[in-house]
Amino acid sequence: MAKKILIVGGVAGGATCAARLRRLDEQAEIIVLERGPYVSFANCGLPYYVGDVIREEGKLLQATPELFRQRFRIEVRTQHEAVRIDREKRELVIRDLVSGEEYRESYDALVLSPGASPITPPLEGIGLPGIFTVRTVPGSGQIRDWISRHQAKRAVVIGGGFIGLEMVENLAHRGLEVTLIEAADQVMPPLDPEMAEYVRQRLSAHIANVRLGDPVAGFEKDSHGGLLVKTQSGLRFGADLVILSIGVRPETKLAREAGLETGARGGIRVDEQMRTSDPHIWAVGDAVEVKNAITGEWHLCPLAGPAQRQARVAAASICGRGASFRGVQGTAIVGVFGLTAAITGESEKSLRRAGVTDYEAVYLHPNNHAAYYPGAKPIHMKLLYRRSDGLVLGAQAVGEEDVARRIDVIAMAIQKGAT
Repeated sequence: MAKKILIVGGVAGGATCAARLRRLDEQAEIIVLERGPYVSFANCGLPYYVGDVIREEGKLLQATPELFRQRFRIEVRTQHEAVRIDREKRELVIRDLVSGEEYRESYDALVLSPGASPITPPLEGIGLPGIFTVRTVPGSGQIRDWISRHQAKRAVVIGGGFIGLEMVENLAHRGLEVTLIEAADQVMPPLDPEMAEYVRQRLSAHIANVRLGDPVAGFEKDSHGGLLVKTQSGLRFGADLVILSIGVRPETKLAREAGLETGARGGIRVDEQMRTSDPHIWAVGDAVEVKNAITGEWHLCPLAGPAQRQARVAAASICGRGASFRGVQGTAIVGVFGLTAAITGESEKSLRRAGVTDYEAVYLHPNNHAAYYPGAKPIHMKLLYRRSDGLVLGAQAVGEEDVARRIDVIAMAIQKGAT
């Protein structure tokens, strides 16, 4: 008999898993449940949609329910939320968010891809109008509308990670005066401090304020209807809108209530086939804990690339094919006012946290192409390797040209165990 497979959540993990399942099994009944209005959209493009670099919402939509039905014979139900797993009966309790009706669907295999939710700390005034997170297409549309309706002139971005820096650039692109507040003493926490300094210098050349090492203490309305952002040092910054970009938390409520095992970092615990502690349930994407490919530690890695690879592994496992997920090495890249910063593998900070002492660092500052040819620009690089045998452990690079190409090559070198 044909398998019945339910997938909770779309986007990188769930949508990829559904498509891969159909390619591996022509007969399976596949149903994707997505509580939002879109089953597959480009999360990474959201800051650029806010910044008007991407002007049409439709450009962010990668696949529609109609496409899944016509091309893959997969049923997609948007605005349907999974509310409970009945593991004993192998049934999922689902709520239609439009009608409010609840119903049950049986499954032979269940895939959880619920993603992660933005962290919103319990600070004074956190619920005031004009404070936003960047996570969905409708949410990004609300930020665009707010900027237009309120003729916003000033913005405060809280958090100097990937999304925070992209929001800084895109709000500045819209003509807003932008302040960046970061609780840590550097921007781009995945980078080592001396590498992040290049990014801070570029930011300081383009925006009003870069405030480091000064966590936000709360928010209040000002006398003109705007917002005041208060920091722990006592500073106050005026804003017409605030973007919270201080990280995400895996959405594991459904899994925890079903009694599935979770790890110390709060994610769903899975094996190399992406199977949970229940043999009929798999999990992928931002909600799972995975092994760090270099240190072997459990890790959260909310990136689309790993989610897609996990999804393919889960699909293969469900279909009885041999596949395993080797872990993550955290390759990531961001652009900031013409500067590119990228990382793959471990940083010196992360090696120290993991208790690794057998390593050395090399700093290089090559040009992106031969110096005698016009237009050569420097790339600042840091390479980490194991002292005992030369194994490449990680690399960071910052520059204006060809940074991605260098990190791509080193990422593959790490994956192949190069020295």
